[in-house]
Amino acid sequence: MSTAQVPDILSPEFAANPYPVYAAMREHAPLIWHEPTQSYIISRYADVERVFKDKESQFTTDNYNWQIEPVHGRTILQLSGREHAVRRALVAPAFRGSDLQEKFLPVIERNSRELIDTFRADGAVDLVDAYATRFPVNVIADMLGLDKADHARFHGWYTTVIAFLGNLSGDPEVAAAGERTRVEFAEYMIPVIRRRRDDLGDDLLSSLCAAEVDGVRMSDEDIKAFCSLLLAAGGETTDKAIASIFANLLTHPDQLDAVREDRTLIARAFAETLRHTPPVHMIMRQSATDVEVSGGTIPAGATVTCLIGAANRDEDRYARPDRFDIFREDLTATNAFSAAAGHLSFALGRHFCVGALLAKAEVEIGVGQLLDAMPDVRLADGFDPVEQGVFTRGPKSLPVLFTPVGA
Repeated sequence: MSTAQVPDILSPEFAANPYPVYAAMREHAPLIWHEPTQSYIISRYADVERVFKDKESQFTTDNYNWQIEPVHGRTILQLSGREHAVRRALVAPAFRGSDLQEKFLPVIERNSRELIDTFRADGAVDLVDAYATRFPVNVIADMLGLDKADHARFHGWYTTVIAFLGNLSGDPEVAAAGERTRVEFAEYMIPVIRRRRDDLGDDLLSSLCAAEVDGVRMSDEDIKAFCSLLLAAGGETTDKAIASIFANLLTHPDQLDAVREDRTLIARAFAETLRHTPPVHMIMRQSATDVEVSGGTIPAGATVTCLIGAANRDEDRYARPDRFDIFREDLTATNAFSAAAGHLSFALGRHFCVGALLAKAEVEIGVGQLLDAMPDVRLADGFDPVEQGVFTRGPKSLPVLFTPVGA
């Protein structure tokens, strides 16, 4: 099979099921020049891992200047060196350690419980519509001390932002909608930030307003851009992850039974879901020098599309990679939410996802509470979960049946 015979990432065949296409890429075309996105596509684990870890400064995030700045403003993802280290030190404490444990675990537990309360007596629910798409956005809004009555606006904004990021075909209407979101979100957030500076509380937005490292504080624009990034990245990815965990477990009943009996296995189910059906299938970087990878040379100054969905199923890295197996020995939960992760779904290196532990907490609490409320949860009769999406991917719908507890 030649490069020309590998289905295009913008083709209906790829959108319907990218995994066989990924396998063909890894074997026959590990480096592809892709004219529509003006980027080099890489698909093997070793190559994607190398780009993310990048110990020799051969890759930058300069691509985000055009890829995400139009919708978020200038974010921490675009920074490097000391500037990046200081900004990361300003935001990171809220996402780990005592702040996460003491301040935000109760927020996660409450938001999950409130959503489950809306359907726990019904015996049937679409887990995507009623829970997964709402839970992480509610948590982030609550953490920031924003009005959850504005949930629909937050969800609309992050959906538009994700569409912009995944606009690989360059649809001008999608691009324009994304850029409008930047203006609308700024008009909403900047006054909130200014009021919060004058009246600090114990929420995350107050922490960002007050944070100082080496004499550096975050500007209103810095905080607005980070909140925008947090809503989109934290909303979309956790939304897709929770839906995908249940889709994977419901179609592997023996593993669902194991998780039901031993809730410590939720972390393994999350790690394996991140590998097997990642919420984000591609992340871009930019080459700073000519770089040799499998299949040829990426020239300096090129955009590089790293196919996480392909790399995470590389047979050179994982045994039986197309099989969902929470007990696999070549992926552990012990480091799956750190920069030493075996999967690539949180990236690696200095731009490793700052919210990985928050996502883990949301998933462990959310999945645990759902299993408590739906101990015999099963797919609705005749329903087969179908993933949708190219840039981000997950089940569009997940109708389940259950016997209400106490019924």
